[in-house]
Amino acid sequence: MDPSYCLQDVVRCDLCKENQVQSYCDFCQVNLCKPCVGEHISDEYEKHKIVPFKERKSTLMFPICNTHSKETCKLQCKSCTVFICALCSASAKHKGHEFIVLEDFYNTKKEVIKKDTEEIENVIVPTYEEIRNELIKQIAMLDGDYEKITAVMSEQGEKWHTEIKRVINKMKNEITEMKEKHRDILKKHLTEIKQNEALIKGNLSALKKVEESNDVSIIVEYRPQSNEFRKFPAKVQVTLPTFCPKSFNRKQVYEMFGSLKPFVFTTNENGYNIKLLKGINRELLDSPAVINTFNTGYKDLHSISFHSEEEIWTSAKIAGDIKCFNADGMCIKCIKTHLRDMPIDIAVTSRGDLVYCDFKSKTLNKLKDGKIQKIIKLQGWTPINLCVISTDDVLVSVFNDDKTRSKVVRYSGSTEKQTFQFDDHDKPLYSGNNNIKYITENRNHDICVADWGAGAIIVVNQEGKLRWRYTGHSSGANKRLIKPHGITTNSQSQILAAISNNHCIHILDQDGLFLSYINNVKNPLGLCVNKQDNLLVAEYFTVDVKVIRYFK
Repeated sequence: MDPSYCLQDVVRCDLCKENQVQSYCDFCQVNLCKPCVGEHISDEYEKHKIVPFKERKSTLMFPICNTHSKETCKLQCKSCTVFICALCSASAKHKGHEFIVLEDFYNTKKEVIKKDTEEIENVIVPTYEEIRNELIKQIAMLDGDYEKITAVMSEQGEKWHTEIKRVINKMKNEITEMKEKHRDILKKHLTEIKQNEALIKGNLSALKKVEESNDVSIIVEYRPQSNEFRKFPAKVQVTLPTFCPKSFNRKQVYEMFGSLKPFVFTTNENGYNIKLLKGINRELLDSPAVINTFNTGYKDLHSISFHSEEEIWTSAKIAGDIKCFNADGMCIKCIKTHLRDMPIDIAVTSRGDLVYCDFKSKTLNKLKDGKIQKIIKLQGWTPINLCVISTDDVLVSVFNDDKTRSKVVRYSGSTEKQTFQFDDHDKPLYSGNNNIKYITENRNHDICVADWGAGAIIVVNQEGKLRWRYTGHSSGANKRLIKPHGITTNSQSQILAAISNNHCIHILDQDGLFLSYINNVKNPLGLCVNKQDNLLVAEYFTVDVKVIRYFK
């Protein structure tokens, strides 16, 4: 078939270059026609793997063992972090070591790559497109916006006589200069956005090639990139100048004609929000499955917070340290807090800074660049739980010194911005005691509190208006009164609450409607979700972290 007469030629055999391909050697990665299969395997090389062409690249290519050249490495030693074969695993060198099955690790990493690709392609790239289009629109509207200001100025100028025209012309020149500076700032930012966008699309193209690869070494060594790309650049905000006319006064022509306020040029680190995927409804599994478990070594495990596959933070009720684990359950960091501190709850900012509240010292603290910084010292109130919200502000649940009142406070840095304490009838929203009140923000910006003392999930909107209370499901094996602890939300704006006394997790929709249970947990306390929406559960007594898949 002549390629010039069709859109796509058939795939030809790599050996004879003539016949249509029918088979594929998965080891050598060679296309073969039926007659050439015999020639290809005639060398009796035992590694050949002939499969139908449609099933190509179905066989995993494991690395060759450095010690036993005729063996392939299908394991990785967790202690030595090297690939090993079955013979190596039985040797004295690796005696007592734990091993990772590479095929399982490969499949897990494939899922990570798939999710990474989807996030970059469907979330990060569209977000950059929106940013670019917004800047282009702003630049396109500049002339019209500035012409409106000039028109107001001209209308004021018509009321004046010949001697004021000089002042008018002078101010118009100032306006023109401001406009050009304004345009330069936006164009510069647009150029930076386009450069970042091009870099991301280039990385996306490379990532897709990695995704299609069946080379175990490449896949295992892959590290997620979307976390780096998710850190959007600071948003440039330039407000238009304003012209304020004044009454005519010949003695003070320039000053009395009006004042021209220049535009305000600021940057907002949290100005751009990630574009949420719309129209994707995920179905819950009938039987959620535990896909990973690891032990933290604590006593009385309390809280857990996910930042990335390499940073899963945990804290206990009494321990004076905070541990960080990777997805394989290996402890990679251990942060010692101040003497006698009790880091009762933890959270992580979008930039990866750890925030924790200390029960004993009544402080809110941040771990930045390896150093602990005290953000707030509360007076008359004790912090009990906290979360970081979409603006990187911190919500903290607190109770007063006589343990009769509770409230939720939103802090921006060390500044108190908002308080949630009473409903529209001046009745307390939360139980007035020192019981645990885990807290989280939903995707619709609702504030969700798991109030153990009240036996309820209490949800208010971002203005603090009570939306609903949930006190348990009326039927089923877990219908008795709930005592909620940890609480988190997922990409579908569903709320997951740990009901420790019933040894289960309740799943609710954003309006408080019960959806399902997750039952294969024991005394769950802290909760969070990872990028795949899998649930991470901190079990109080077993001090295990369980990773649960509950979506189809």
